[in-house]
Amino acid sequence: MIAGVQDIARRVIRIEADALTRLADTLDDSFERAVEILLAAPGRVIVSGMGKSGHIARKIAATLASTGTPAHFVHPAEASHGDLGMMARGDAVLVLSNSGETPELADLVAHTRRFSIPLIGVAGRADSTLLRQSDVALVLPAAQEACGTGIVPTTSTTMTLALGDALAIALMERRDFTPENFRDFHPGGKLGARLSKVRDLMHTGDALPLVARDTPMSETLIEITRKGFGVAGVCNDDGALAGIITDGDLRRKMDGLLSHTAGEVMTPGPRTIGPDALAEEGLALMTMRGPKITCLFVVAPEGAAAPLGLLHIHDCLRAGLG
Repeated sequence: MIAGVQDIARRVIRIEADALTRLADTLDDSFERAVEILLAAPGRVIVSGMGKSGHIARKIAATLASTGTPAHFVHPAEASHGDLGMMARGDAVLVLSNSGETPELADLVAHTRRFSIPLIGVAGRADSTLLRQSDVALVLPAAQEACGTGIVPTTSTTMTLALGDALAIALMERRDFTPENFRDFHPGGKLGARLSKVRDLMHTGDALPLVARDTPMSETLIEITRKGFGVAGVCNDDGALAGIITDGDLRRKMDGLLSHTAGEVMTPGPRTIGPDALAEEGLALMTMRGPKITCLFVVAPEGAAAPLGLLHIHDCLRAGLG
């Protein structure tokens, strides 16, 4: 009887999950030596593989590059026709091959030996040509391919991909790679928006709606209207932010509003945020605590200097937050 598709899927996933557990259990000092080689390389990490291993190599190179380890993929066949020039002393090379006997890798491996470029090999056979030639051999544990016939690269490529992720994350943590660093390599899309800093989105300079404490409300209203944020920051004589005037403050003082000064109408001690905080944190401050607000003045962490900027909720939404 032919198994149902859900049963097939569960079988495949369990086979591959078991293999990943075995891979984790068999890691040894070779993994640490591989990380040290990659950390010490002053150049780039060159990742290569043929066929399905090549597809995995491309992904590993992309993951390394986006997490603080400069890397790129070199196709082994193209390497034999000029792309060996993309490798140089100072680089380190990571080569993937389940069998370890892929003929297209020969010229690339020979190039690393000729020019003393560190070579890390990943394969399923410890006695394979690739691993015997490598400075560090990372051996994939024996595991059946999930196809059941042993001819479709499935479990082996999954283990190789996971091993590449493990190398990338180990390097990332050894380099103290932060979310802010990560954002530098991911400026676009939702991820870039989530990692944007307040300083990336805030309004500065003449765009800021600021008045002194003794500014008449007639002039304050003009400033609020002219700057277009619906608020005004009220500053002390030293320029430090003392309070904020919002439409709520205007409604509360509507009776005889124009007879007051900005300092008399303002709400003192407004919420503020620092320029190096994540913009996502600013959005949370505006929407999650107490009465919702639409703006945050940006001040230096010590809070004594004049406001540095203004973050508006619309800026966060336009950037893809929320």
